[in-house]
Formats: sequence, C-alpha cells, structure tokens
Amino acid sequence: MTQVIVTSSYRGDLERCRLLCDSIDARVTGHSKHIIAVEPRDLALFKTLAGSRREIVDERDLFPWWLRAFPDPMRLGKRRVWLSPKGPPLHGWHTQQLRRLVLGTKLTETAMVTVDSDVVFLKPVDTSIFQNEAGKVYFYRKPGGVREALRQYQDVHYAWSRKAGELLGLADPAPSDTGYIFNLVTWATESVRAMNARIEATTGRSAFTALAGTRCISECTIFGRYVDEVEGIGMRHVETNSPFAATYWDHATLDETSLTGFVEAMKPHELALGVQSFSGTDTALIRRVAGLTG
Repeated sequence: MTQVIVTSSYRGDLERCRLLCDSIDARVTGHSKHIIAVEPRDLALFKTLAGSRREIVDERDLFPWWLRAFPDPMRLGKRRVWLSPKGPPLHGWHTQQLRRLVLGTKLTETAMVTVDSDVVFLKPVDTSIFQNEAGKVYFYRKPGGVREALRQYQDVHYAWSRKAGELLGLADPAPSDTGYIFNLVTWATESVRAMNARIEATTGRSAFTALAGTRCISECTIFGRYVDEVEGIGMRHVETNSPFAATYWDHATLDETSLTGFVEAMKPHELALGVQSFSGTDTALIRRVAGLTG
C-alpha cells in the first residue's frame, strides 16, 4: 500500500499552498511524495516549495498540446483562460481539476490523497490511515450531501452530477443527491484509470478530450458516481461519511476569535483545517492558529 499527496494550485494561492506544504513537512508521514501541479507561468514561483519529497509539475507535461493558457481578454489580462479547439474556454478551476485527473492515471501509488491549497494539517498523520488493512482506500460519500450544500451552490451541484452521469454512460444519468466533494479526499488510482476507460467507451473520445470539452465538470462528482454506480464501492474502496478535514465554506472573513472557535470545535476524526480562500481570511492568521509560526 502506497500513498501520494496531490495538489493543483496557482499563484493566487501561493502563500496558502506554502502553509499546506509546511504543515505536511511538520506533521505528515508515510507518503511517497507530494506533487503540486501548476501552469507554466507559475512554475518559478512554486519551485521555491520543491524538495526531496515534493515535486512541482508543469501542466504542459499533463495536457495535450491543444489546451493552453492565455491572458483573459474579458478580464483585461488579469485572469487566465485556457483555449482549445475541442471545447469552450476553460478557467483555472476547471484545469486544476483536469490536472488531478490526469495525474491519477499516471501514478504508480495505490492511493491518491488530493488536497486543496487552502488546507492545513493540524494533527500528526501517517498516510497509511487513508487505506484499511485490506488496502482499500477510504471513499468519502455523504448521502443527501447536495441538499445540505449552501443553497447558492445546489443547482450547480445537480448540474455537475447530471453531466457526470452522461459522461459515464449511466442508464439513469439523472442527478444524484449524494455528495462527494471535499477539499481532502482519497482515491484508488486504479479506479481513476478505470473511470477514464469508461468515459472513453461512453463518449468515443479520449477521456481528456471529453472532460475538457465541457465547463460543467466536478472531478469529485464524476469519480464519486463512477465508484458508487459503476465500479461498486467494495472493489477498491471502503465508504466513509466523515470528512478528514473541518472546512469553512462561507464567504465571511474569519477573525482570530472565530477561527480559534472553529478549530476548537473540530471533531476527533478531522485531521486538517480548510478555510476557503474566497473568504479572505488572513493566511498569517491561519498559520498562527495552526501553530506553524517560527
């Protein structure tokens, strides 16, 4: 049983990703390496995070030649847009998902621990805990989870689920109410490869072409519905309804009192803290509360 940690990031999350890396170096053991995948213009920035067990990967080594990033003319060049002849323009959050999906097909480790940039580990963790004694990988699924999502996100969750059903060729692609999305999830890499083969058989195109051909994409939802409704949970995974991270999903900025209170309320099984970057919560504050100063 072997585990690899994978993060897909960009320059706007550099300091949050640095904090994630510091927490992994201080508190996480057992993994073969930590891979951070970024676009070409961010390579030099993220190379400062590289180390003996951390590799910075250029997305050009993952994507075909026909998908490349350019300055977004609609945002006066302040944002990036990925253009291709195979589908609509994609934004960074789309391509971050594509990087993880491609990496999942290339890894030799049995388990892939996907961690977002805005996560910080608070407790000592050996990555072997993400697989049981039989080697099966813990698979996060929450029945009714879509109904419990923030109301403003529910419609898009259902759209992601419907698209996942179509890509997988499910007999009933109607949206599932089960939630699979989290900022720290674990996948069996063999299942990622099998999922891609299923997408190719369904669409008649390469899995990457099919996935890059839509903006309605959630990699956690596609993988979740594949394991749940095609492969079967018991083949390579074991179900868990308890997330590994305590996550703040709201937009309001946290101050020290509210962030400390959030951490103090964490459950014993929650190993990490996730504070969504769009909340604007100060990274230095998160670092201090996480005990990673100095």
